[in-house]
This record gives sequence, structure tokens and C-alpha cells, in this order.
Amino acid sequence: MRLRTKFNLVLLMVFAGSLAVTGWLSYSMLQKNARDEVIQNAGIMMEAALSVRGYTVKQVTPLLEMQLRRVFLPQSVPAYAATEIFNELRSNYAEYTYKEATLNPTNPRDRATDWEADIVQDFRNTPDKKHILGERMTPTGKALYLARPIQITNKECLVCHSTVEAAPETMIKLYGTANGFGWKHNEIVGAQIVSIPMSVPIQKAQQAFYTFMGSLCGVLVLIFIVLNIMLRYVIVRPLAKMSQMADEISTGNLDIPEFKAAGNDEITVLARSFNRLRRSLEKAMKMIEG
Repeated sequence: MRLRTKFNLVLLMVFAGSLAVTGWLSYSMLQKNARDEVIQNAGIMMEAALSVRGYTVKQVTPLLEMQLRRVFLPQSVPAYAATEIFNELRSNYAEYTYKEATLNPTNPRDRATDWEADIVQDFRNTPDKKHILGERMTPTGKALYLARPIQITNKECLVCHSTVEAAPETMIKLYGTANGFGWKHNEIVGAQIVSIPMSVPIQKAQQAFYTFMGSLCGVLVLIFIVLNIMLRYVIVRPLAKMSQMADEISTGNLDIPEFKAAGNDEITVLARSFNRLRRSLEKAMKMIEG
């Protein structure tokens, strides 16, 4: 096997190993960054929902107190206000969802689905758990969800949700008496759930990965070509010429010119040593002939 072939085989193995390790590290990092971005967005949406709820309780509901005695206004309910705000958001971001999933809601649209009910039950089984972060498949692809428990810590909420007799008549006229009652103080009745699609961040991460790996492959190919050119002109070509000269000398042809060597590298030192050996052999042959 030629020196150049051995060198290229080793170089290709090094490049392949480097590409594999770099590819795995960069892909893992980009995927993690994409997931962290989704988690951050989910956290922002959750905090926005909490802000809407707080704003409704502190500023909207007091202004509607007189009207609530005549007619029940869902807009005064924090959960309703937060849900409506995010329904407006979905007009531009249809795959983003926010829901206050409840096991026994007053408003039927808040009733928890099977997978949401499992989250609520998890919170009920482990009251100390503050949030749940997970992934699930949707018709549009993988989505990440962030959930926080809805716990009845404010006794004023029980006015509308403890018993039918204690609830405002205006609310009963709107929603009836079948749902939303029997809640207890400090009970976990539902969960705030934000769901964000992961397809776009993951697609961006994959595109960045392909661009990076393509650029890296291009750089490695360029290095491979440059190293082969240098190998040819700096090492292989001079060694091949010295090998040819050595073959000529071994057959008794001492009329060939000396190998031209310039510089201070190892090949030049070898060439000078070769020339000295040639001159020494030529002198020895003359002494024998004389």
C-alpha cells in the first residue's frame, strides 16, 4: 500500500470520527436549545394567563359589581377572561392553546379531556407538585405542554361553586345547576394547560444542523484536497524521485545529476544525506576501479 493511500485512509477515518462526534454533539445541543425555547415560550404564555386573571380580579370584576346583580357576566370570571384572550391569540397562532381544564366546570367548554384529566388527577395525587412539563402528539405534530394546578385557595370562589343554593341566580340562569358545584376549599379542581407546537423550533434546529454539517463537510473536503496537494509536492514527489535515483545508482548508473535540495525540512535533510551517500559511493567505485 502506497504512502499516500495510507495517509488518506488515516485522514478519512479521522474526518469520519470527527464528523460523527461533532454531528452528535451539535444535533443534541440544537435540539435541546429548540426545546428550551418552547419551554420558555410556554412559561411566558402561562405568566401572561396569570396576569390576565389577576387583572380581571383586581380591576374588571369590581367595576361590574352592580351589573352582576342583574345579569351574570362571564367576562368577570378570571378563567373566562384568560381563555378569551388566548382564543384571540389563536386567530394568528392556531396551534397554540390555553385551557383551564376542570373536572367539574361551570362552563362546559372547560371540561377536561382524557389526557387533561390525567394531568389534573396527577396534581390531586401529589398536591406538592407545582407544575408538569411533558410532550404529546397532536394532529399537527409533537407539542409541548406546561400545566399548573388550579387550587381553590380563595374562599370567595366557593360562593359560585359550593352549592346550588349559594350560587348567584344570574349564574344559574346562564349555566344551569348541573355542573360546577361541590368544590371544596384547598381542593385541586383543574389545571391550567398551555400547549405549544414543537415542529417549527425543531425544523429550525434541523435546518441549522444541516447547514452547519454541510459547511463542516465543505471545510473538511477543502482540507483533504490541500493536504493531498501538499503531500504530493512536499513528500511523495521528492521521495519518488529519490527512489528512482537510488534504483538507477543500484544498477551502476552514476551519471545522473544530484538531487536538488533547498530548505531546512526533513525531506531536504534526507536529500542532502542521499547526495552525500551517492558521492561516497562514486568515490568508492573509482577507488576500486583504480
